[in-house]
Amino acid sequence: MEEDPDTYRILKLRAEILELGSAIRQLQREGLDDAAAQLLIARKRAQLDHLVKAGSASRRLNITDIRRS
Repeated sequence: MEEDPDTYRILKLRAEILELGSAIRQLQREGLDDAAAQLLIARKRAQLDHLVKAGSASRRLNITDIRRS
């Protein structure tokens, strides 16, 4: 069975967010500026939120379409 491209993107974004969180913690421990990493993680979280919401909306539409058949 072929994996849904959105599912792959969601998993990839989650992994990137975890990695960025780790990098931010390391920067903070070392007393370095983490503003760029904070901005990047905020963008990744917004992308993830958008994908999850779009995916759940499309699944609702598919269920509705199936019920009408």
